[in-house]
Amino acid sequence: MPILEVKNINKSFGATKVLDDISFSLEKGQALAIIGSSGSGKTTLLRCLNFLETPDKGQIIVNNKPLFDSESPNLQSEEQIRKNRLHFGMVFQSFNLFPQYTALENVMLANLLMAKKQPDYKKNKHEIHDKIESEAMALLEQMSLSGRMSHYPHQLSGGQQQRVAIARALAMKPDILCFDEPTSALDPELTGEVLKVIRSLADKHTTMVIVTHEMSFAHDVADQIVFMDKGVIVEKGTPAEVFEHTQNERTKSFLSRFSQNNP
Repeated sequence: MPILEVKNINKSFGATKVLDDISFSLEKGQALAIIGSSGSGKTTLLRCLNFLETPDKGQIIVNNKPLFDSESPNLQSEEQIRKNRLHFGMVFQSFNLFPQYTALENVMLANLLMAKKQPDYKKNKHEIHDKIESEAMALLEQMSLSGRMSHYPHQLSGGQQQRVAIARALAMKPDILCFDEPTSALDPELTGEVLKVIRSLADKHTTMVIVTHEMSFAHDVADQIVFMDKGVIVEKGTPAEVFEHTQNERTKSFLSRFSQNNP
C-alpha cells in the first residue's frame, strides 16, 4: 500500500492553470524526484502536498487516510490543515531558519511549541525539554554539525544552514520529507555537502519527494522520476526508464538541453 497517493490535483492562480490533473503514488522508503523546467509547476505541487497552497480539485492521501479531498470541506479547516502538515517535513531552497535562534534552537523549536500544548508540560517541563534537546543534538551530529550547534544562522555557511533545515524537518518525525530545490542557492562545493546528506537519508530508506535540477543526483538517488512540463506530468517511471529510455519528446528535449549545459 502506498504511503502517499496524489489523485487528480488541479491548481490555478486566477486564469492560469499551474497544475493539471496531477496523479502519482509513492511507497514507504522510496525517493521520488520531480524534474522539469522552471515554471513547470514543481514547487506549487510540493506546496500543495505541504498544505502551503490549497488545491482546487483532487485528493491527497497518506497511509490510506485522506488528508485533502476537494469534495470534503471538513478536511479543509485550519486546525485540520495544521495537523496534516505534521505528515510532511519541508526543506526550502532558501533555508528559512529563524535568525534569532541558534542552530540547536531552530531544530528544537517546533517540538517545544508542540510540547507546550500538552497538559502534562508544566509538570514534566525539564524532562521534556531535555529529551527534545537530546534528539535535536543527535540530528545535528548526523548532519556533521556537532561543532556548530550554538551558532546563529548568519555564522553558518549556506550548506550548513541547509543541513540545519534538514535536521529541523526530521525533528518532527514526518512520514514524508519534501525538498524544494535544496541546492539552488548554493555554490558547487556546498551543493555537494547537502546532496551527500540527502543520499545518506535515501540509503536509510527515508521516504522523500525531491524537486531538483541536479539530474545526475536524481538518477542515482530516486526510485521514481516524474517529469513535469507546463503543469502536467508528461513522463514518469524509474530513473532508467526516464533518463535512458525516454518516451516523451518534451522530456527528450529537456534532458538534451541539460546535457548540453552540463557537459
